[in-house]
Amino acid sequence: MRETNFLTENNARHMWHPMAHPAEMQTNPPHIIQAAEGVEVTDVNGKTLLDAVGGLWNVNLGYSCEPVKQAIRDQLDALPYYSAFRGTSTDKAIELSYELSEWFKEDGLTRAFFTSGGSDSVETALRLARQYHKINGQPERTKFVALKKGYHGTHFGGASVNGNANFRRNYEPLLPGVFHLAAPYEYRNPFNTSDPAEIAQAIARQFEDEIAFQGADTIAAMIMEPVLGSGGVIVPHETFMPLMRGICDRHGILLIADEVITAFGRTGAWTGSRGWGVKPDFMCAAKAITNGYFPFGAVMIADKIATAFENSKGAIGSIGHGYTYSGHPVGAAAALATLKETSRLNVAANAAARGDELLAGLQALMDTHELVGDVRGRGLMCALELVSDRKTKAGAAKDVVQKVFDTAYAEGVMIRTSGCNVIISPPLVVTAKDVSRIVSAVDAGLHAATGGK
Repeated sequence: MRETNFLTENNARHMWHPMAHPAEMQTNPPHIIQAAEGVEVTDVNGKTLLDAVGGLWNVNLGYSCEPVKQAIRDQLDALPYYSAFRGTSTDKAIELSYELSEWFKEDGLTRAFFTSGGSDSVETALRLARQYHKINGQPERTKFVALKKGYHGTHFGGASVNGNANFRRNYEPLLPGVFHLAAPYEYRNPFNTSDPAEIAQAIARQFEDEIAFQGADTIAAMIMEPVLGSGGVIVPHETFMPLMRGICDRHGILLIADEVITAFGRTGAWTGSRGWGVKPDFMCAAKAITNGYFPFGAVMIADKIATAFENSKGAIGSIGHGYTYSGHPVGAAAALATLKETSRLNVAANAAARGDELLAGLQALMDTHELVGDVRGRGLMCALELVSDRKTKAGAAKDVVQKVFDTAYAEGVMIRTSGCNVIISPPLVVTAKDVSRIVSAVDAGLHAATGGK
C-alpha cells in the first residue's frame, strides 16, 4: 500500500469525484477513508468516525458483515464472472431471482431484471415501461411524469426524470416528454399551506390536470421515491403515494417506485411502498441489496407486466436491453447473503425504533438552534434544513453548512451535507448509544456554526 504522504499529495489530482467540482476538490481535498469496522470508518490519519451516512445510504448492515464478505470470497473462487445474456445463466443469479420473488411477494413483484446499480435500475424500468405499452398496442404512451426534488440517478433517462436542476442544467437538453409535479414538501411548496394532506391533494389535482393536458394515452409511467431521499429527505403525507397509485390506475399509467434507497428496511418498513400500502408496477432496487459490498441492482416487476411480456409474440416482447454485469455471480452471491442477514437481524424494526429516537433528538436541536429551519425523517433517513432566517426560510450560507460538517467530523461523526440540508442515514444496525452520539456531534456542529447561538 502507498504511504500516507503519497495519498495526500495525489488526492483529487488524477481522480475526478462524482457530484463535485474538480477544482474545488483540488483546493479542498476530500477526506481519505482507509478502513472500516462495525458502523465506523477510519481516515488516512487514523481518525475513527461513526458513519452517519451509511456509505451512501447503502451499508445497512455495517462494515463487518462477515457472511457477505465470505460469500464474495467463495464465489470468486467458484465462478468470478459469467454473462447472463441470452443462452447462459449462473446458479447464484437463478437462486437470487427466486429469493427476491419471495422477498417482494407482498409488494406484488415476482420477476427480477438484474443491473449494476441504481441508475441502471431506473433506466431499465423506464425502458420496460415504454415497451410494455407497445406490447399492449399503445405505442404513443412514451411520456413520463416525475416529482420535483426527486432523484433518480445519472443516466440520461434518470437525469431527465430527476427533479433537481443541479443534476440537469449542465447536461440539457435531456429526454423530451418528461413532466414534473410539485414535491410533497411541507416546508417549501407552492400551495400556500403547510398541511401535508392538503399538499398531497393539491399535487393529485396537478397530476390530473397534466394528464388531461397531455392525454392519458401518451403517458407511459409516473416515477417517484416513497420518501424523497437525495432531494432532502422529504416525507410525503401517508395519503400521497396511494393517491398517485389511484390516479395511475384510472388512466392506465404505470407506477415506478424508485426504492434504490428505501428498499430493504431503511424507512422502518421492508419497502417504502409497503409502508404506504402501495403495490407499484416496477420497483428499482440497488444499494443495500449487497450491503454496498458489490455494485449490483435489480428491477422488480409486477405480475401484470410479466404476463404481457411472457405472452407476447414476436420481436416486440424481446428485451433489447441489459448490462455486461447484469446478474453478476459475485454480486448475486453477495445479495443472497445480504438478504439472509437483513432478515435475520430484522433491521427494519431497528430502523423504525432508532429512527424515532434520531428524529426526536434532531427535533430537540431545532428548539435550541435558530439555524435549524426544519427537521424531517422516516426510519433511519432524516434531515435538518439549515436557514439564515426562519421567517424568510432563506438558506444558510455555504460556509455555515461546511462548519457544521467539519465540527461533526472533529467530534467523530461523519454526516452528509447537500445544499442547506444535513442528511443522516446511518447503517440500520446502529444502537441507541450510536444515535445519541450522532445527535451530540450535530449539536456541536450547530453551536460552532453560530458561535453558540
